[in-house]
Amino acid sequence: MADTYYQPEDLKKFKDVADFGPELAEKFFEYYGAVFEEGALSAREKALIALAVSHTVQCPYCIDAYTTESLEKGASEEQMMEAVHVASAIRGGSSLVHGVQMMNKTKDLSM
Repeated sequence: MADTYYQPEDLKKFKDVADFGPELAEKFFEYYGAVFEEGALSAREKALIALAVSHTVQCPYCIDAYTTESLEKGASEEQMMEAVHVASAIRGGSSLVHGVQMMNKTKDLSM
């Protein structure tokens, strides 16, 4: 029995999602590959963005994959942690800014 729902070895099975829907999987993986090609952003920059987003969406598979990818693309540990802090600041800020909605509602109800 597994100690956790998350099984790191399942990351290697990602391509297997095509088994239950090959047409859409093919389209997704084609798009996914194109997104990570060099363009206006370098592959290293894209890996760091993906690492930050991985933390925001809390995907352990993505965190593992883009930690490895970031290192392979030449990112430093400091750059990776800074990317995680940027993600944390945005996530925290997005929660906090919704406080304005609460404030607006409170003001509406007290009128």
